[in-house]
Amino acid sequence: MKVFLSRWLCQDVEANLRRFETECGRAVDAGAEIVVFPELFLTGYTREVGHADVRARFARLSAPVPDTLFVFGSVSEDRRNRVTVWSGGEQLAAYDKVHLFRPNGELDRWDRGDRYVALRWKGLTVGLMNCNDLRFPEQARALALEARCDLLVVPAWWPWRRDWVWRTLLRARAIENGVWVLGCCIAGSVFPGEDFAGAGNHVFDPLGEAVRTADDTLYEIAVESPPKLIVDPREETVEITKVEVF
Repeated sequence: MKVFLSRWLCQDVEANLRRFETECGRAVDAGAEIVVFPELFLTGYTREVGHADVRARFARLSAPVPDTLFVFGSVSEDRRNRVTVWSGGEQLAAYDKVHLFRPNGELDRWDRGDRYVALRWKGLTVGLMNCNDLRFPEQARALALEARCDLLVVPAWWPWRRDWVWRTLLRARAIENGVWVLGCCIAGSVFPGEDFAGAGNHVFDPLGEAVRTADDTLYEIAVESPPKLIVDPREETVEITKVEVF
């Protein structure tokens, strides 16, 4: 399966909307079955865009390719940092970020989501997370154990200076749950007052091995023949509810 993780530079909204259409075409032409954009890729934290216009674009761009799953990063909507997933012109799922990032003032901008979200697609179960969610292993664990996810998709706005943290957490979530993990991070922002250097895109297999690519954008993952696990962290989990402290 080919996966396209956009290496996105966030500019002013009009430039972003123009490039967005080009980037979707590029992904489809490359034969990608899953296309992922980063967190807040159209607006960053400080810009605004009409929600009706954005939703119409999501529908129009996904409509001609019903066999492709589009994870359109996230948008600020209804006081939520919202990831939406589309295919064939229809929204299939939406996830509101639960673990808001306090240092960036996210608790002032948005309300927390109140649930974890996964969707069934082409025989796979895809779990949705968003940036700072990655710090909380219980979310990935719930998606692995309760939703039985095969794949976790994580859009992000994570800084380059902490790429090692982002990369380490993505790998850890893959290993501890025995799932594929796709991390799609903003490459940067060049908007006045919001200059930002973003971390890299990373894909890890269920053993935590990095999936290599020539361009940091198009990856191939063997979802139908995943590597054999040394220990299956889902099948061999033991439920313990008691914690004893001496």
